[in-house]
Amino acid sequence: MKDSILGTRTVTQIGLIVNDIESAAHVYADFLGVGKPSIIITDELDKAQTRFKGKPTKARAKLAFFDIGPSLQLELIQPDDEQSTWREDLNRRGEGFHHIAFQIKGMKDKIEALGRKGVPLVQTGEYTGGRYAYLDGSRDLKLTVELLEND
Repeated sequence: MKDSILGTRTVTQIGLIVNDIESAAHVYADFLGVGKPSIIITDELDKAQTRFKGKPTKARAKLAFFDIGPSLQLELIQPDDEQSTWREDLNRRGEGFHHIAFQIKGMKDKIEALGRKGVPLVQTGEYTGGRYAYLDGSRDLKLTVELLEND
């Protein structure tokens, strides 16, 4: 069997873009039969170090997470109006699917390897305990890929 370019084939997260996270979180909590999760806001630029298409951006988002399997999470994302992959996708396609995510090690190497395969980097940022990267896999994979690396 061929090795995965990411070192894993396990999807750890499915991300959805929404206009109203409060409403969407209630709907999903009811649908899944669980309590509504806390809604958090991503950090500001000085801490998150968010970059969109190579440039710093003040973009922030409200997030809600649902554990929907032993190692799978559903993420709801309500972006602010600053430039980001979240805002761009919401404006272009409306609410719905945004990404699948993989937990990886070696972020820089994985970004470079995917870039060589025609999957360019779109957005990066930091969160408490790790970092993320969104890559545009729309040409061949037909979706956005998120890489998550925890410290």
